[in-house]
Amino acid sequence: MKFTTLVAGGCAALALAAPVAAQNWELPPTYGEVELTSGFQPDPHTVQLQAGGSIDASGLGGDCFGLVADAPDYDLYFEAGDLPLNIYVRSAADTTLVVNAPDGNWYCNDDASGLDPMVSFGSPQSGLYDIWVGSFDGVPEATLYISELPPQ
Repeated sequence: MKFTTLVAGGCAALALAAPVAAQNWELPPTYGEVELTSGFQPDPHTVQLQAGGSIDASGLGGDCFGLVADAPDYDLYFEAGDLPLNIYVRSAADTTLVVNAPDGNWYCNDDASGLDPMVSFGSPQSGLYDIWVGSFDGVPEATLYISELPPQ
């Protein structure tokens, strides 16, 4: 009986220690969605939002940092062409960016330009890009930019 309790307790401890991606790309995006085709106008497409959440993005691994929400902040349905795709954030606060791309991989950035993050796709795929804007403290105001041009 003691052995069973130890094994169960050990398994529970391991389950709590393992990083878990809690971001649920299937949830409706908090700030909406857009369908854009390469060459879209106006470029950049912008969205005002509040960054942050209660989930530690570092559980996704790699360059993922900050606190994000469970649901995506914004969904981009993109029809790619020959141009790159740049997703970036501008804010007075230190923000982060998490993108689940059409290939199912997670792409993250913190501090690409000062304290502002950017994820760039040189040869973007067509499909759904789920976007989370994170922060390190609170829920600051931020602007999400989607562009085929270099950031301004």
